[in-house]
Amino acid sequence: MNIRQDAKVVLITGGSSGIGKSIGIFLADKGYIVYGTSRNPSRFKNFEKFQLLQLDVADKTSIQSAVKIIKEKHGKLDILINNAGAGITGPLEEIPEEEIIKNFTTNYFGPINVTKAVLPIMRKQGQGLIINVTSIAGYMGLPFRGVYSASKAALEMTTEAWRMELKSFNIHMTNVAPGDFATNIAAGRYHAPVIKDSPYEKSYGDTLRLMDEHVDSGKDPEEMAKVIYKIIENNNPKGHYKVGEFMQKFSIVLKRILPDKMYEKLLMNHYNL
Repeated sequence: MNIRQDAKVVLITGGSSGIGKSIGIFLADKGYIVYGTSRNPSRFKNFEKFQLLQLDVADKTSIQSAVKIIKEKHGKLDILINNAGAGITGPLEEIPEEEIIKNFTTNYFGPINVTKAVLPIMRKQGQGLIINVTSIAGYMGLPFRGVYSASKAALEMTTEAWRMELKSFNIHMTNVAPGDFATNIAAGRYHAPVIKDSPYEKSYGDTLRLMDEHVDSGKDPEEMAKVIYKIIENNNPKGHYKVGEFMQKFSIVLKRILPDKMYEKLLMNHYNL
């Protein structure tokens, strides 16, 4: 790994595994100074490619502490990648309210608060790039993933507004929406239990198995890293990028052109509902 003399400093939330780790390794190999984050970095003692900082996106104090470490060491922070996220599945009727709030805290309020922490640094240095990792699921309401779709959709729309507010400061903001990737997100997501004799017992149970199969057979996370790298190297990135299988990306196009009921029927057929 060769650090470039003019190396940019990158902060990746949720950098200890999955997509975040792949992005961090790829950028470190390209000569960037990379900091990843984890709620508990001590669990990753043999982590070598880049440094892990303690950061919990649900804890504003830990956010400020991590950003302060980078600022004091480098005097700048060029790129923020809001990658930390959490999955959640279940019938909307049966998901406990506290789990819905917890998911939005991670997937929506977390990226907002990390962004707020880095903006004063970027504004002072006169430039910056913020990449929000959302999801193709944020473009449509998916059955038994309604909370996840909603949290990612909220971040997509917030990014659209925020990027316009930041343009005069030469700070760019963009969304990258991945489809299914082979990561450990399925193991880490909150699953509402399949309740025996629930009205949703069969439909939710079958859909849950289908979702896990999609993740297990997903694309290599390095593909996301390559797209992130291209965005970083672009002086004027677009507002939205989608990364995934052709049909996953095409489903967004279909939603725009098909009547609502026809699109809904396609989704229900896909999930055998």
